[in-house]
Amino acid sequence: MRPTGRLHLGHYHGVLKNWVELQHRHECFFFVADWHALTTHYDDPSVIPESIWDMVIDWLAAGVDREKATLFVQSLVPEHAELHLLLSMITPLGWLERVPSYKDQQEKLKEKDLATYGFLGYPLLQSADILIYRASQVPVGEDQVAHVELTREVARRFNHIYGREPDFEEKAEQARKKMGKKAAKQFTQLQRAYQEQGDTQALESGRELLQAQQNINTEERERLLGYLEGSGRMILVEPQPLLTKASKMPGLDGQKMSKSYQNTISLREKPEDVEEMLKRMPTDTNRVRRTDPGDPQKCPVWQFHLVYSDEGTKQWVEEGCRSAGIGCLDCKGPVIEAVLNELKPMQQRAAEFEAQPDLVQRIISEGSEKARVVAQETMREVREAMSLRVSNHE
Repeated sequence: MRPTGRLHLGHYHGVLKNWVELQHRHECFFFVADWHALTTHYDDPSVIPESIWDMVIDWLAAGVDREKATLFVQSLVPEHAELHLLLSMITPLGWLERVPSYKDQQEKLKEKDLATYGFLGYPLLQSADILIYRASQVPVGEDQVAHVELTREVARRFNHIYGREPDFEEKAEQARKKMGKKAAKQFTQLQRAYQEQGDTQALESGRELLQAQQNINTEERERLLGYLEGSGRMILVEPQPLLTKASKMPGLDGQKMSKSYQNTISLREKPEDVEEMLKRMPTDTNRVRRTDPGDPQKCPVWQFHLVYSDEGTKQWVEEGCRSAGIGCLDCKGPVIEAVLNELKPMQQRAAEFEAQPDLVQRIISEGSEKARVVAQETMREVREAMSLRVSNHE
């Protein structure tokens, strides 16, 4: 996530709730994309450090658990930049120019000079962010699927160019023998079933067999996976998009909640301010007087009921609004209560982290070190594959 300062309910319902669920089912890496922020805010980066701080506190307050996921800052893992540079050597310019968000963002941000190499290359930096951790899945909305597809294409091109070692089969056989007699024999049977008979179930069983092996390292496992599939060694993993539900969190004016629309409720908004904001929300313009009937479908407050209210409350709102049986402030009451109840535990946790800046700094530092260990292992293999590993000659 790009550091944009304190987060709001749109971020929580659109991203953070999903992150909190994913961390219990997968090994997750969540990072602050501060280099990505520079692609559009290069002229005023002074806001980035405080934005990083505020955002990490909001993540932790929302329930992202440092014990279950790796939290880090992109620029503290310089291997991201190295992989981005190396991938740029093989990525055709046309691939970057056709990314849908490239022209869209230039249209939306006309006031900024985005005719820069950094802006053109940011989808490739995203690819490096994903590939360096060998991510199998990337949680994205529909509008980001094109970025994951670019990443898959880049990984495929890299593996095609650099994945075929001169002694590939010899090294694969050595790795197979390290699995032990029983597992090695099973692997050979599955390999033949897939390559000679096209048995896709054998391919899947072979992949599961390799994942369960304790006697081989990551490099050997990937080499054997390529051996199983009849290709070369898979150095970079092709990720799949893990589609997330689109956020239905509306803003105070009925549009999508966004800072650019100035219609947000931040996660650390004071309770009295939240109450005042919601009380002042616009309603159905046909309800000029208390006795005028209204239409919930034309009222921004109804969008909040769709997020927060149970069926009974929604039925009460629909009937009361259409018959003028309830007033607009009556209608807003359950929404105000629900929003305040949702924010209360997050705000309590945020206050605890705000009071412990050393702890937050330690979480960032330890997470970045942990991420860097994984990134360095990937880069060691990438450099070797690209003949960038310099040996000493006596």
